[in-house]
Amino acid sequence: MRFTGVSPESSWTGLTVRTALTNPSTRPGLKLPGRVTVTAGSVDVPVQHVRLGLVTTAESEDPSAPRRLVQFHEAALTGAFVLRAGRGRTIPFEFPVPWETPVTVFGGVPLLSLRMGLRTEVAIEPQLDQGALVPVFVHPLPTQAHVLAALDTLGFSLRQAGLVDARLPGVEQTLPLHQRIGYWVAPLYAGPITELELVFVTNAAGLEVILWMDRRLALAGVTHQSISRFRVWHAGADRRDWVATVDGWLREAINRHAATAAHADWSAQITESAHVSRPPDDPVPPGFGLGGTAGSAGVGGGGGDGT
Repeated sequence: MRFTGVSPESSWTGLTVRTALTNPSTRPGLKLPGRVTVTAGSVDVPVQHVRLGLVTTAESEDPSAPRRLVQFHEAALTGAFVLRAGRGRTIPFEFPVPWETPVTVFGGVPLLSLRMGLRTEVAIEPQLDQGALVPVFVHPLPTQAHVLAALDTLGFSLRQAGLVDARLPGVEQTLPLHQRIGYWVAPLYAGPITELELVFVTNAAGLEVILWMDRRLALAGVTHQSISRFRVWHAGADRRDWVATVDGWLREAINRHAATAAHADWSAQITESAHVSRPPDDPVPPGFGLGGTAGSAGVGGGGGDGT
């Protein structure tokens, strides 16, 4: 067992709770194997139940509200039993990780400040004895990893990653929270948008990818926001051209976003290819204007009509 959480002894029962995971790294849709060991002190302990819960820190939709600890998924291990004085009981488990569980690790490193843990709850009247949190590391599914890698290849810069303690309107979800991964826009797509937020909603069949354009700027009254949704299946993920797929999503979403903009400065359409197979162009001499480096004119300039 590699990771263990141990509670301090209860002041009135002497009960200790030890939770251990065989492997703390997992992915959405898998199971976390481990065991909980409860040991009584000098008196019998009437246990009402033992439960496990996934816990993380999430933000409220209200930006002025502080972040708080949220238990967003739980599973029961036992019903009621009596633990005799000085005796222990070991309870093996395979805790199901929901398909919508937020990703906390990408490329083998933590995704910014995201943290998650597994908490053990032992119910004993008149209080709960909660074991220490055991760290859990959630790696992306292959489809999620391909999308994240494609955005990196296309030049998007990770700005932040956070969890929001709320459901997305109009989106079918099983969990009460969702993850937002924020990016600064890549140079190839700059002009129509400044920021991108990525949301994954996953189930056993596939992945829904939500692209949220300029949400923060819209809240500040600088521009407008738009949301586009795309669907891809897990099957055949390794045979897909993910750079072309994500680029196609981005172009459709950004062009729709630009078409609804009120100001002409935001009306540039994206037309050139994202597949850049040659090195960058040499610097352009002053006074000659700057075209694109991906096979044709740059976004918002260098084209035949200068738009």
